[in-house]
Amino acid sequence: MILAAVALMILLLIFGLIMVAHHAATQVWRADARGDPAMTDRQHHSGPVSRDAIAAEPMLEVQPVDSRPTSLAAIAGPVIEIPPSTDVGPAGVPTGFPHTAEGAIGQLAAIEVTVLQGMSIPHTNDVYRRWTLPGGVGVERWQMTANVQAFLAAARMGQEKDLSASVVAVPAAGQAKGADGPDWLVACVLLEIRATITVEARMGYGYCERMQWQNGRWMIASGTPPAKAPSTWPGSELSINTGWRSWIDAGEG
Repeated sequence: MILAAVALMILLLIFGLIMVAHHAATQVWRADARGDPAMTDRQHHSGPVSRDAIAAEPMLEVQPVDSRPTSLAAIAGPVIEIPPSTDVGPAGVPTGFPHTAEGAIGQLAAIEVTVLQGMSIPHTNDVYRRWTLPGGVGVERWQMTANVQAFLAAARMGQEKDLSASVVAVPAAGQAKGADGPDWLVACVLLEIRATITVEARMGYGYCERMQWQNGRWMIASGTPPAKAPSTWPGSELSINTGWRSWIDAGEG
């Protein structure tokens, strides 16, 4: 019982560190039922909007407790249908997503899942090198690197997690914050994360990146990272209100 209590404290500390590093800003994006189902209403500006403005626009501020399991909404919110990967790309990341907003969201999720489930500093470096375009923040300042570092430090592990721990990350929702033509957009993914060190803890984790279509695949684009996405429990009323659309694999209805 003592070991279980200590393990649970470690997991809560890990999630707390991740949430502190990923603290959200102050406004909300609402899902727009018109047009591209992946897009929010901010996509439909009447005049030109710069990429930096799209990325920097704040999203709803939430608290760490909002990421933890809670009741689902009485009425299900909108959904987003994400196509499957068709290949395995560099650093073992699934790829082959189509040249669409949904494809960009699927590719970002694949990058996130690969990094978080691996929880390895060397592998995270490899993923960043192979999946980001020049002009980014660098692997030292990448949010995914900070997440891996927080987990390994709190669990008192080395360069990668050992067999006593497991992390499962499952895409639960997505949204496209805004786009600049067909080759660039800010994609956002909400993961349900289950981490186990003797006991299990769960949380929702929201994350956004600039994504750009280049050389036949979606990659993380250059520039300052987008404003932080709200980390909410998937399917909750708050999650729906922040614009998250429940993830459905294409072909499953």
